[in-house]
Amino acid sequence: MAVAVRGSRVGSGGGSVLRSFFSYRIFVSAMFTLLFLATLSVLLTSHPSHNDSVMDATGNAHVRRSFLAWQSDPVKTRLDLIYNQANNHVALVNAYATYARKLKLEISKQLKMFDDLAQNFSDIQLKQAYRAALFESDGPVDEDVLRQFEKEVKDKVKIARLMIAENKESYDNQLKIQKLKDTIFAVNELLLKAKKNGVFASLIAAKSTPKSLHCLAMRLLEERIAHPENYVDDEPGPELEDPSLYHYALFSDNVIAISVVVNSTLKNAEEPWKHVFHVVTDRMNFAATKVWFKMRPLQGGAHIEIKAVDDFKFLTPSYAPVHKQLQSAKLRKYYFETRAENTSTDVNNMKYRNPKYLSMLNHLRFYLPELYPKLHKILFLDDDIVVQKDLTALWKIDLDGKVNGAVSTCFGSFHRYSEYLNFSHPLIKQKFSPRACAWAFGMNIFDLDAWRREKCTEQYHYWQDLNEDRSLWKMGTLPAGLVTFYSTTKPLDKAWHVLGLGINPSISMEEIEKAAVIHFSGDMKPWLDIAMNLYKHLWTKYVDNTMEFVQMCNFGM
Repeated sequence: MAVAVRGSRVGSGGGSVLRSFFSYRIFVSAMFTLLFLATLSVLLTSHPSHNDSVMDATGNAHVRRSFLAWQSDPVKTRLDLIYNQANNHVALVNAYATYARKLKLEISKQLKMFDDLAQNFSDIQLKQAYRAALFESDGPVDEDVLRQFEKEVKDKVKIARLMIAENKESYDNQLKIQKLKDTIFAVNELLLKAKKNGVFASLIAAKSTPKSLHCLAMRLLEERIAHPENYVDDEPGPELEDPSLYHYALFSDNVIAISVVVNSTLKNAEEPWKHVFHVVTDRMNFAATKVWFKMRPLQGGAHIEIKAVDDFKFLTPSYAPVHKQLQSAKLRKYYFETRAENTSTDVNNMKYRNPKYLSMLNHLRFYLPELYPKLHKILFLDDDIVVQKDLTALWKIDLDGKVNGAVSTCFGSFHRYSEYLNFSHPLIKQKFSPRACAWAFGMNIFDLDAWRREKCTEQYHYWQDLNEDRSLWKMGTLPAGLVTFYSTTKPLDKAWHVLGLGINPSISMEEIEKAAVIHFSGDMKPWLDIAMNLYKHLWTKYVDNTMEFVQMCNFGM
């Protein structure tokens, strides 16, 4: 009996707990429902725009009608559906109008139609009769007014759907085209930036000393220091001043490049014992160059003279304009200082600021008669050339009293004097023709007797002094050569000298094979990693790979 009573009490308590639990769930559900309705009302009345919704009064009235519609009045529910349908189509029409503006379509008529249609939707809901009867009234909805409102809305919806159907494909295609144009523009900008960065990086690589070249110079110098007895200077022989021999002038601070020029010349010479090389380098590479040619004597009994540019004592600041300009604080700042105001990412500006253009070694070519006073003719060679044929026929060419025998580089309107000189300067305009044909430094046969007669070195001094402020030309020795030898240059056959192997990948192999001298003019020198593989083998085959220091310094040949 006691058990039954206890069980009864427990049962009664359990029922009370269940009722409390279900009452709590009903309360929570009601609160969430009210919160949802409040949020919905805020969303329906927030962020109005000029065509996206009706005026605030109509929107608030519609929210009130919506709350009433949810009280199971089918007429009010129908009004709510019509209202939502109208607003949905207003948003759709506005979206197409926005696309039209974004795409900047010339079809202004269509844009106006979309704007007008969106406005019509809004105007329907703002009519006084509809506002009073449908949105602002708290009483029953007038079904006749509702039917009229529904008819007008459906007519506008029908028109909107027709317009959208007619223009949807066109607008979608236009949007795709515009996106494609934007993508192409963005990719093109990236490409231009990448090209600019690539050229900038290539220029840095071209003007820097490769690690392998620096290593070679250091190894050779170390050898000289370790074994000085093996590198005692010999007395200069009479052949160095013998005008009956074939004399070459080669000015460079690149040991491996000098060796390739000498090696390729002698391997293709018919009488190598008649060839004499006059090599001038800077003080830093002087010992290394001498060690190289002590370790690798010239083939076939050829002769070589190696000097440093400092050995020519007559090249003083009072005589040589370049020496004097190197003393100028302004020019030293322009060419050598690396302050923030001197830095630039402009490739052309960097090219102009290369210090080599104001180096005495680079301008030594304008003093050949004074460097070699007993010679009558001399062949000047750049260090980035390769000789492929015997060159002795150059000494037999009649220069017709001219000083300089060189290959012309002009074709059409390209490589004329106007590309190298500043013809806005009155003196340049007065003295030279902009259409005059330019020629190439790199392989030039000079008549030193004619040079002395024409006083070409004095002409060079005159123009170089005037160009201290770089107002006549921007850089380099070629413009100085063009003004110095303006009327004293004889064009040679183009087969003597083919240029551009360091910049132009479209030179035919047939043209290269016919050339007596090929010239790696341009930034992609054959001893650099950026050299063109298409032509690099033409240079590397003359590198002495059996030389122990070449192997140690990993030239990657």
